[in-house]
Parts: sequence; structure tokens; C-alpha cells
Amino acid sequence: MSEEQPVCCDFCFNSNVPLYEGVLDSTTRICAFCATRALSEIPQPVPEPTPPPERPSKEALLASIPSPKTLVAHLDQYVIGQDIAKRRLALGVSNHFKRLVDAWDCGAPDPIVADADLRDVVVEKSNILLIGPSGSGKTHLVKSLASYLNVPLVIGDATSLTEAGYVGDDVESLLSKLIQTAEGDMDAAQRGIVYIDEIDKIQRSGSGFKDLRLGVQHALLKMLEGTIATVPPQGGYKHPMQPGVPFNTTNVLFICGGAFVGLEDIIAKRLGQGGFGFGQMSENRQVADGLLRQVKPEDLEQFGLIPEMIGRLPVIAPLDALGVDDLARILQTPKNSLLNQFRKLVKFHSADLMFTDAAIREIARIALERGTGARGLRSVVEEVLEKVMFEVEAGVRYVITDRTVRGGEPVKQSLSQPRAPLSWHVLRKMRVEKSDHPSN
Repeated sequence: MSEEQPVCCDFCFNSNVPLYEGVLDSTTRICAFCATRALSEIPQPVPEPTPPPERPSKEALLASIPSPKTLVAHLDQYVIGQDIAKRRLALGVSNHFKRLVDAWDCGAPDPIVADADLRDVVVEKSNILLIGPSGSGKTHLVKSLASYLNVPLVIGDATSLTEAGYVGDDVESLLSKLIQTAEGDMDAAQRGIVYIDEIDKIQRSGSGFKDLRLGVQHALLKMLEGTIATVPPQGGYKHPMQPGVPFNTTNVLFICGGAFVGLEDIIAKRLGQGGFGFGQMSENRQVADGLLRQVKPEDLEQFGLIPEMIGRLPVIAPLDALGVDDLARILQTPKNSLLNQFRKLVKFHSADLMFTDAAIREIARIALERGTGARGLRSVVEEVLEKVMFEVEAGVRYVITDRTVRGGEPVKQSLSQPRAPLSWHVLRKMRVEKSDHPSN
């Protein structure tokens, strides 16, 4: 019997390497070396260069800039009072969008601002500092504004930030969250808004030991001014072996907020009005509420912010403490008012809910006594409506009076045309879905 001929590559005739059959046709055998060499000699298509993005028209660029009046009108639908803070916040945001348009328009043959003397003028960033008591609406202002502008928004807490090298979140973690909010779109993230709450909690401590809060202020400086930061791609802590993603913060608007407890005393001392400590605040409440409107950079420096930080927050928007009238309006006036939210919950059971004016003022009074501002309104309403929400009946209108707020029973009225209860709607929907998908 004749010996079998050794199997080898049909191109280099090497029989000591793995062979692949059926690559070119059903009979040809080729080794990995020859296959790689053949692929390298095949001319690869050259990708066409991506054309630069088309510059929008002047009209489109100008239309993208929101006017301060439009922003204030939008905020009026969701935020009660705080007119000074609304105006300054709207002006700062409008000017920020002008900066974005100016950066896009720079170098165009027919720029929007055609004055030759202003062609090379660069508008610097104007970050915003919100100062107001807890529950005065600082975070609510920023959220309402971001929903209108349709830009990525991240809300962070300054108390969770630490200096690089210590346990806690680095300041760059805020930028990582901004990228995640923008769903990985770097262009959108680099035009977003970062709100840093509790900024007053990182003031200088004045102790002789290493001041970690002072280190956080220094770490925020470059990011507030505008720099190319290195951000971990998946968030978390920086690692020497993990390559970072460059993030330009030049066009990111930073808004900082804080209660700044004790700042009124510093302002009053500068104005020569005496202190507003224990026993004096109740007598001079109206005077104390207006002191934040007269805040100066030197007051913030005395409070504990470093001058470099103050200089990077040039727009100061003070918020007043809320009174009973303000809290009563917050309960019922905004577009997404708290009372309408609970009315909607009761409507699911084909019932209705109504509050008298006296009940609204009583709820506002209790929230004011608790000292938590507008944030405490929900807890008061939850307590008042606990029994109603637990035993809600179809076809009943529950009237909440001031006696109900103080622990009494609500007044029950019969609706003229009661609808079916919630359970009936759920069962009907299940029957419809079952009829649309009959079992085989």
C-alpha cells in the first residue's frame, strides 16, 4: 500500500503548522501566516474624512439664546416668590448661552457681532451662588430651570467631596455623573449644568490641623474657572492604570448653593445693626430676612470661603426666608402644586379632595414652626391625609378644614355622579387585554 502524501499549505508547503480548509474554496489549504499576508496585500478602502459640522444660521443661533424674561416667566409657574434670585439666575443663564453661541460663532466669516473691536473679545464665565435658608427653594429653582433648557443637570453635595488622596468623592466625580446623565454624549455633557449644594459646609475651619474642607475649595477652583479635567470613564476613583477621559469644563455652568447659617450676623455687624442671635431673631425677623440681599464678597470671605472661590462665583442670588403667606401659595399656586398631587392620588379611587383657605394657612403655619421651609409642607400634608388616603371611598368628596389639620375629621360630601372605583378600572383593563390576546 502506497504511503499517504503529507498534508501541507498549498502556498508555503509547510506541514508543521495548523491549516485552515475552505477559506478560498473547498479544496485549498492555507496556514495562518499566508492568510495574514494575503489579507495585508488586499487594498483596504480609505474612509472618507468626516465633514465639519455645518454652522447654523444666525437666526438659529440667536433663537437658541433664552431671554431672561422668558426664563423668569417659566420659573414663576413653578417657584413662588424669590424675585431677586429668579432675575439674577435668569440673567446668568442667558449670558451663559450667549457664551456658547459666541464660541460657536468665533471665526465665522459673518459673525453675529460684526464689530471689529469686539471680534477677539472672549466673554468669561459667570458661575452663580445661591444663598438662602434651608427650604427656600434653591434646588427647586435649578431643577425647574434645567427642565426648561433641556440640558444635562447634575446635583451634587459638597459635603461628600474630598481632596484628592482621601476617602470620599473627588471633585471630578461630578463630571462623571454629568457624562452619565448625558448618556455618554460628551458634547452635551460639556454644555451641561452642575449644581453643588451645601457649598457653605466646606468653609475654613480655622483649626491648627490640616483643613480638608479648605482642600476641597482649592480642588474646585480650576474646575469652576474652566480646565481640561481627567475623568474616570466609568466613574468612581481615579486609578494610575486606568486612562481618563479629557473633559473641558469651560462651557459648563456651575451653580453653588447653601444656607450660610450665621451670615446674617456678619452682614449686620458690617452694617452696624447689631447681632441677630438667640432672643433677637424673632423681633427683627423682617430685618434679618433682608440682610442677605446686602451680602458682599468680604462677608463671604469672613464666613469661610477663600477669595479665589468667591471670585469664581461672581453672580450672587439671595433667597428670602418663606413666611406663612408664601408657604400657603406654594401649596396651591404652582403648576405642580402639592395639593394637586394629592388630589390626583385621590382621583384614582373616583373620589375628590378639597382644602379650605383656613386649612391651607394652618398647614403653612405648622410647616413654618417646624423650620424646614417648603420642604416640610409635604410631611404636614401626609400626616393630615393619612386617614383619608387609607380609607378613601369612591363617590366622596373629602373637605379638609383647619379642624382636620389639627386632628379632627374631614367633612364628607357626596359627589353627584360617582365613577367606578379604581379596582373596577383595573379589572376592566385586564379583561380587555385578555380578549385582545386569546389563548390558543
